[in-house]
Amino acid sequence: MSDAPCIHWTESDQPHHARWRSLADVPAPRRVVKADDTLSADAAYRLVCEGTGLLWQGDFHQARQMLQALARRIDRRAERARRPATERAAVALTQDLTQVYHQHRRAQAERARLLGLLLLPFDADHRVPLRRAPDVREACLAAHGDVDGPYVASLRELQGLIGAHEWRKKGVPVAALGDRIHPHHGVFSPVRGEYLDLVRDAPLPVALTAQGAQGEAWDIGAGTGVLSAVLVHRGVPRVVATELAPRALACAQDNLQRLGLDSRVTLLQADLFPPSEPGRPARAALIVCNPPWLPGQASSAVERAIYDADSRMLRGFLAGLAAHLLAGGEGWLILSDLAERLGLRSREQLLGWVAAAGLVVAGRLDIRPRHGKAQDRDDPLHAARSAEVTSLWRLTAAT
Repeated sequence: MSDAPCIHWTESDQPHHARWRSLADVPAPRRVVKADDTLSADAAYRLVCEGTGLLWQGDFHQARQMLQALARRIDRRAERARRPATERAAVALTQDLTQVYHQHRRAQAERARLLGLLLLPFDADHRVPLRRAPDVREACLAAHGDVDGPYVASLRELQGLIGAHEWRKKGVPVAALGDRIHPHHGVFSPVRGEYLDLVRDAPLPVALTAQGAQGEAWDIGAGTGVLSAVLVHRGVPRVVATELAPRALACAQDNLQRLGLDSRVTLLQADLFPPSEPGRPARAALIVCNPPWLPGQASSAVERAIYDADSRMLRGFLAGLAAHLLAGGEGWLILSDLAERLGLRSREQLLGWVAAAGLVVAGRLDIRPRHGKAQDRDDPLHAARSAEVTSLWRLTAAT
C-alpha cells in the first residue's frame, strides 16, 4: 500500500491527498475536485470529459445516480457518432468488420475511462464513509486484501468487484460438471459453457486410456480450474494444471477443494508448460489449452483471458506442444474463430503456426455459441458473433 500512487485535491484552500487504488491498474487522475449532491449531471459530464476526477462527498445513492446520468450522456454521444453510418445503410453493410471492432474497443475504453472518474473515499477497513453507503467490506477485502490506510477508488470499479464477489459466493453452474464453479475477482468466469461441452464430449486419446491409473493430462492456463475439473470428472486419473497469475491459482485451488478434486489435480505456477523437475513426467498423453481468443492488449486482469498481445500464449502453446506430447498423445486447442471473422487473424496463419510447430490436425469438434451477444442485433459486432464457431482442435505430433 505504501507504494500506491496518490491523488491530490484542494479543500478550503488547503491541499489534501489520499492513496489511489485500482485493481485494473488504471492510473490515478491528475486533477481531482470534490463533488456532492449539489453538482449537476451536465457539469459533472463536462468535468470528466476534461479528465477531472470527482471525489464524491455526498450521499452514496446519489453517487450511483450520478454514475447512471454520466453513462446516459456518454452513450448518447456515442449514438450520435454512429447514426450517420446507420443511416447510410449501403455503407454500413460493406463496412470493414476489423475497423468496426477497433472503433468498438476504443469506444468501450473511452466509456470506461470517463465513468471511472467518479471516485469514492474508503477507510482502512474498506468501509465507505458516506451517507447510506452499503457495507462493502467483505467484497473489498476479498479483492484488495488488507490495506494499511484510507484510500480512494472508482465507484464503477467498486460495483464491478461487488458483482464479482456475488459470483464468487453463488457460483456459476457448469453443465459439463453438474456442479458450480466459483470465480474470484480478476479471474475469468466460465459463463460460455459451449467450450466446456467440447472438452466433455471429445474422445480421450488412446495414449491416455492405455496408461490406465497412471494416465496424466495437463491443463495449460488453469484459470478457475474448470477444465481440470471437467477432465477429472471424465475419469482422467491425474491432472497437472499450470497458471501464472497468483489470483487464478488461488481461485483454482479453492474450486478444486470445493469439488473434492484437489487430490487428483496438481497446481503449478508456471508460464505454459510444467517446468522440468526430477520425478515429474516431461511429457503427457493429453495437453489441453484454452488461450485468449483475440489478439490484442488487455486493459485489466480479467481481460487477459480474452485478449493476448500478438497471440503470445496461443503461439507458445503450439510451439512447445510436440516436445511435451507422449507418442500417440494429443493436444487439445480450444479456440473461437471470432478473431478470424473480425480480420484479426486468418485461418491460414493459424494453420501455418500448427505446421511450423511440427503438428498435424487429427480432428476438430465444432460448436456454435449460446451466449446472448450472438443474438443481439444491436451489437456492432453482431455479424461476426452470430456466425462464430468455437472449435476443439485435436493436434498430434507429425511423424
